[in-house]
Amino acid sequence: MSGAAHTHPGLGPPEALAADALRIVPLGGLGEIGRNMAVFEYDGRLLILDCGVLFPEEDQPGVDLILPDFSYLADRLDDVEAVVLTHGHEDHIGGVPYLLRMRPDIPLLGSRLTLALVEAKLREFKIKPYTFEVREGQSEQLGPFGLQFLAVNHSIPDALAVAITTGAGTVVHTGDFKMDQLPLDGRITDLNALARLGDDGVDLLMIDSTNAEVPGFVPAEADIQEVLEHVFDETSGRIIVASFASHIHRVQQVIRAAASRGRKVAFVGRSMVRNMNVARDLGYLSIPGNTLVAADRIDELPDNEVVLVCTGSQGEPMAVLSRIAHRDHRISVGDGDTVVLASSMIPGNENAVNRVINGLTRLGARVVHQGNAFVHVSGHAAAGELLYVYNIVKPSNVMPVHGEPRHLRANAGIAELSGVPAERIAVVDDGTVVDLVDGVVRVAGVVPCGYVYVDGASVGDITEAALTDRRILGEEGFISVFVVVDAASGVVAVGPEFHARGFSEDADVFAEISVTLREALTRAMSEGVADRHQLAQITRRTVGRWVSNQHRRRPMIIPVVVEE
Repeated sequence: MSGAAHTHPGLGPPEALAADALRIVPLGGLGEIGRNMAVFEYDGRLLILDCGVLFPEEDQPGVDLILPDFSYLADRLDDVEAVVLTHGHEDHIGGVPYLLRMRPDIPLLGSRLTLALVEAKLREFKIKPYTFEVREGQSEQLGPFGLQFLAVNHSIPDALAVAITTGAGTVVHTGDFKMDQLPLDGRITDLNALARLGDDGVDLLMIDSTNAEVPGFVPAEADIQEVLEHVFDETSGRIIVASFASHIHRVQQVIRAAASRGRKVAFVGRSMVRNMNVARDLGYLSIPGNTLVAADRIDELPDNEVVLVCTGSQGEPMAVLSRIAHRDHRISVGDGDTVVLASSMIPGNENAVNRVINGLTRLGARVVHQGNAFVHVSGHAAAGELLYVYNIVKPSNVMPVHGEPRHLRANAGIAELSGVPAERIAVVDDGTVVDLVDGVVRVAGVVPCGYVYVDGASVGDITEAALTDRRILGEEGFISVFVVVDAASGVVAVGPEFHARGFSEDADVFAEISVTLREALTRAMSEGVADRHQLAQITRRTVGRWVSNQHRRRPMIIPVVVEE
């Protein structure tokens, strides 16, 4: 687990929550795109909004997922009324299985599709959750929390915003949203409901910041259909579309283009197959008869009748598309084939995505992506849409959420333009405690909120120090040094013997340092140093200085000192 720098340094733990005050503790999603999670506290009870994951970057080798830090909740799980899930994307639901391991009976509230996706995920963890389906327009009372759910448009069906009312006032959390006026499913963001809430008085608006730096309004999803169909018409071979496994709208557009051209569609990748089956079973995905085929049947079909829909649009090393690019998958591409990356590039993934694009191009495929064609529309509101929402909601206080620091700051600037006083805008980091007291937000302190790494079967066991070691091994290699000493007589009996990986493996390279190290160890023993640990430290320092000075490298050095 690791910590992070704070915008409010010097703050300590928060004091006890005042009576009739609402406390908000963001445990993820502020300062990053991912692991969205917030905890609301009122009158001794807790409500959790979302519980997502963050996907690792290149400098986090071996890490599968990054979770919110649940330590703030560890002693208060019995106080949790429920987890409210705004929509079914991994950065909002992916952490639910790990939270329910701590208390399996926490109720999960969400829309029909959201709950279906999280239930499918939980089955893989052998967890049967207690779920409660809600829909837009519905109101519920959970302990001291009054909840009202609103329809919002996003890049996945059934997304919801939620208004949370307590004795401290009303908070509106938009979840992820945009204002597409021509959505594929006909479900638009409920501006009427937002306006009604604004007329009644919204004490705090927590609003999506992802596209706060993008001017204007996000284009309509429907505009992509014509571009996709043009790509289909230009391709004589196979078409492979890589998308997020939850982007049902985009997959629907691909199916529509394929079916109208007599192509068969196959889903490839476990998460893609699972999610699309769920969406089809619930009626969110329409697939014409005889269009869908199993992935293991595609070799029976001519290339010009095949469309594959897979994961890997972010360059994830184990995803289908990356494996195809590196010839590590039974599916291959070549001349005449087209690969479509039907998603935006998440910040930090640029290098990985470019490697995949280059790998596919090298194999002969044409690669169509957001940089050279209009094949993706963001699911997040741009600056014009955010300003529109501020003007109809008229919040007393604002807390930008879901974004990197630059996105949060940009969103705060839009709020100020709309008339919200700067002192009523809380731009904070994960772990910063914000209290709503007497209608005013204030920063009340900080709680521990580091990264929790999932590495295979281990959760939270990998530390930042371990990741540093992995980075060193991957970038600088390692050198092991074996030495046998006779401390009593003060001589080096055997060695030093050097073994290296990821460094020069030529034994002659170590001739010079072998002499220097023997002299250093002999001198230390003559001065009374007999402890093997101390001799190992001398070995590490001596070899480390030599490598740094002679080779400008910092490999991991593993000394083994044995006493004769």
